[in-house]
Amino acid sequence: MNFANKISIFRILSIPFFIASLHYSYGRNYLRFVALAIFILAVLSDAVDGYIARKSKEKSQAGLVLDPLADKLLLVSAFIYLFFSGGIPFWVVLIIISRDALILLGTVVIFMIRQDVNILPTRWGKLTTTFQMLTVIFVLLQWKYTFIFWWIAVFFTVVSGTDYIKRGFKTLYALDNHRNNH
Repeated sequence: MNFANKISIFRILSIPFFIASLHYSYGRNYLRFVALAIFILAVLSDAVDGYIARKSKEKSQAGLVLDPLADKLLLVSAFIYLFFSGGIPFWVVLIIISRDALILLGTVVIFMIRQDVNILPTRWGKLTTTFQMLTVIFVLLQWKYTFIFWWIAVFFTVVSGTDYIKRGFKTLYALDNHRNNH
């Protein structure tokens, strides 16, 4: 297992500590800052593992799964918890989770049909992840204008979700056209 993958696993393992810090922060405001520090460390580790994988040419099949999985687990956990604690409205969480569920379902369908999946992140997907992470950070900071970030995150979530769906259909249609031409 390469170093970049170990960083992704660290990000996954940090999630219970992040959620526990949030859970026990009621009446102990310092734990909210502990949760914020854990989340920021996880966000920074996302940038570091990608940088290491690119620079050392250590991209791996495991990394193609672990990195986005770590991001999704961290963000979905954060958004769900922040909804239940009153920090984020339900509709925001619903849109974010729906996009991820559609991408996962589409990936499974493509894999079942093609026996191969090669879904690379797009700039829309990267912007989505960035603004979702910023939304969580600003909610934890209790900034009164956090709604600006969740609106931007929702916008990019819808745009990137639409883009991934279009790309998925193109992949499936390309396979059908390839089979029909032979």
